[in-house]
Amino acid sequence: MNYSEVMSNCIEYIEKNIKENLTPKTISDEMGYSLFHFCRIFNVSRGISLMDYVKQRRLSLASLDLFKGKKVIDIAVEYRFETHGGFSKAFKKEFGFSPTQYKKRAGNGFYSENSLKINGDIMKPKIIKKDGFRVAGYGIQTDISDGNYTKDIASFWSHYEGENLESKMYEILKPKVHGEYGLCVPADKESYQAIYLLGVKVDNFENVTNDMITVEVPSAEYAVFTTPPIDTSSDSLQKDFAKLISSTWKYIFEEWFKNSEYKFDESKIDFEFYDERCHSRVDTIMEIYVPIVKYKLKE
Repeated sequence: MNYSEVMSNCIEYIEKNIKENLTPKTISDEMGYSLFHFCRIFNVSRGISLMDYVKQRRLSLASLDLFKGKKVIDIAVEYRFETHGGFSKAFKKEFGFSPTQYKKRAGNGFYSENSLKINGDIMKPKIIKKDGFRVAGYGIQTDISDGNYTKDIASFWSHYEGENLESKMYEILKPKVHGEYGLCVPADKESYQAIYLLGVKVDNFENVTNDMITVEVPSAEYAVFTTPPIDTSSDSLQKDFAKLISSTWKYIFEEWFKNSEYKFDESKIDFEFYDERCHSRVDTIMEIYVPIVKYKLKE
């Protein structure tokens, strides 16, 4: 499935309709995907939420109109900002100057794509079939339609370490095998709400406490990607590992799917797997399980 082409079509659609009332649902419907799935693909592929991208494009185009001498109030209305003040505030936050100050300065558009890439030669996945299993652990509910999606998850990770929930989880659930699963599943497929869960594999949910979340992961065929080894032996290097994981997801949707015979299986659940190979080592790795189905071209 060529998700890179899908993203290109999405960007083209946004550009053509940038002054219209764009919403995550109108865009995902136009692209032919469910709201939840498309917002996740866009966020992973572009490194930015769908509507944050729309806002950035509007501000970037608005900056060009400012140089042409258009009135600030007219530009605000044209690019769908609710108030003059709201536009000015968003503009200053993005560029560091008010619209009036910006007119006096020369400069190019600010938006650029993340150029970080993964070496395709070492990112050849294993294709496996895996039976369904149960996961229980701790998590949060987040909104995938705005920029807080990745921030919420990052905040949860920080909270997770600070509260030592890992030890608590292992003590209560007593999993047979060490390893944590990171899953993001829709709380409601007709909304923007998602549940991010970090848990362990369990045989049943008998020992689950009220503050835990449970997920039934169905059987599926997966493309399993292993991240390249990276040094995480010190706290200062942990951010590099997070960036590597993010860029691996980006590679999967922008490069691998494009050149494969598969598409993402929306009826299944993708997840990240962390075991003893990713705990403060000089050769830290983790695995990403992407549910797939053979893609058949229309005749």
